[in-house]
Amino acid sequence: MKNLEIIEKKINSELTTKINSSSINHNHIYLNIDEEDLLDVIIFLKTNNETKFKQLIDITAVDYPEREKRFKLVYLFLSHENNKRIKVDFFIKENNSVTSVTSIFPSANWMEREVFDMYGINFKNHPDLRRILTDYGFDGHPLRKDFPLTGHNEVRYSEDDKKVIYEPVKLEQNYRNFDYESPWEGTKYIKEISKK
Repeated sequence: MKNLEIIEKKINSELTTKINSSSINHNHIYLNIDEEDLLDVIIFLKTNNETKFKQLIDITAVDYPEREKRFKLVYLFLSHENNKRIKVDFFIKENNSVTSVTSIFPSANWMEREVFDMYGINFKNHPDLRRILTDYGFDGHPLRKDFPLTGHNEVRYSEDDKKVIYEPVKLEQNYRNFDYESPWEGTKYIKEISKK
């Protein structure tokens, strides 16, 4: 089994200009790169005889709305032969498109669609970039930090129309009267009704 330090040194020596920083934490290698170097770094990690990171485990994003480069994209890879994991990340601006890695890892298709659906990040050259977790008419991207917790619309079945309809969210407040007493003793208004 190869040592993480040896793999990290190999990656840094081969990709000197493409790696902004690297570290080893929690038995993982962490690489920070620039967006334009994504394909070169991933091809090297997959095809090099020393690294052999041949499985893409996940693609996700983190939202930092206060930053100029709002989103951090994170790619997680696994080397079965070395039993090691590596995380590659980089920052992008809100309206930038990222190059799709589906040509290298076909499994990235669904993962990139999830990131597109949840964060609104577009992927260039993606074969089928459309929503995967939300409805086609869904407004917004739920994992962005500026998305309202209640959403924009609510879905319900209408007996009058005999179909599912969308409506703006209405938050009913009449069931929010709490008396904060012990749940074992019951509330006052239930006690009064049961005494009568």
